[in-house]
Amino acid sequence: MKIKEIRVIVTSPGRNFVTVKIITDEGLYGIGDATVNGRELAVVAYLEEHVIPCLIGRDPMQIEDIWQYLYRGAYWRRGPITMAAISGIDTALWDIKAKAANMPLYQLLGGASRTKIMAYAHAQGRTIEEVADAVLAKKEQGFVAIRAQSGVPGFESIYGIGSSKGAKNSEARIKNLPKEEVWSTSKYLRHIPKVFERLRDVVGWDTHLLHDAHHRLTPIEAARLGKDLEPYRLFWLEDAVPAELPEGYRIIREHTTTPIALGEVFNTIWDARTVIEEQLIDYIRTTSVHAGGVTGLRRIFDFAAIYHVRTACHGPTDVSPVAMGANLHIDLWVPNFGIQEISGYREETHEVFPHAWSQDGGFLHPGEAIGHGVDIDEELARKYPYKRSYLPVNRLEDGTLWHW
Repeated sequence: MKIKEIRVIVTSPGRNFVTVKIITDEGLYGIGDATVNGRELAVVAYLEEHVIPCLIGRDPMQIEDIWQYLYRGAYWRRGPITMAAISGIDTALWDIKAKAANMPLYQLLGGASRTKIMAYAHAQGRTIEEVADAVLAKKEQGFVAIRAQSGVPGFESIYGIGSSKGAKNSEARIKNLPKEEVWSTSKYLRHIPKVFERLRDVVGWDTHLLHDAHHRLTPIEAARLGKDLEPYRLFWLEDAVPAELPEGYRIIREHTTTPIALGEVFNTIWDARTVIEEQLIDYIRTTSVHAGGVTGLRRIFDFAAIYHVRTACHGPTDVSPVAMGANLHIDLWVPNFGIQEISGYREETHEVFPHAWSQDGGFLHPGEAIGHGVDIDEELARKYPYKRSYLPVNRLEDGTLWHW
């Protein structure tokens, strides 16, 4: 069997996705997700100009060799664009291999370690009572784990609760440029403990509550927040501090027993090594589309298991249903599973990416289709052309550019 053709399909059924489709000379094909939100076409160029020409005619069964060829062979290693490209190729190859073996991907990985996959949903609101109502609504849908994000008094919009308003952002929307948000750490730190005090009154103690600080705190600020949230027994505090300096998480660990989650921006095991090896986190949030596909993710998760760190694949709406399918097969297999994020997709996204994975309340399953069980309707995908888009940027009240 040889790789005959590789296509890169860009489509925007609700938001932009970059999909790799590898076709063999025996008719088998596989698909993989290579999306980097806000930098999609950079991955497309990397794939089309630098990766695909090197793979035509190769044996698609040699997944590890191809992974190493694309990683070591480029000399310029790591980074979100390179690793997303590798992820798309790698996931498509695992799809082909499982199809050739006539089994679901999770069986090829070693079989199921559980019968269902606990997922967490997102709930948000501008006020504490809006958040409480949103959390109750998710609980009624069957979720036993819910991430809660709240507006902060005095701000029109912050991460997790909606779009920014104002003349500058109106102009940004017209020009299709990044919108800007405003942030105050001191106001946030005063407000968030009140949110979770109220949520525990509303939902009791049988519901897992999570919160995302989205890289906006310093280590000592994160330590203070973790300590303030201890009475409410959070499932985790996510992305408290920018991930570039893993040593900062030592300070957080010294001051709070609130569990810590990190890793959605990690691209390789090397990014995750310090925080896992020193047991500075409790959940590793890498995902197949950003961390080198099935091969890269499995390597990270096996390493994490040694240090009592559980898995928690990133699953926002810019992780396509293809990567979600691959993640779910890994979730079903991996012995140190923790939880899976699910943000939900628009109906048109489901239509473009028909899939075997399913959701039952707050639980997921990858399904029993051979391969990873996700396909792409290329004809339908062409009806949703690419639209340039960006993630927001964030500024402090004095105008200083801050972490978004």
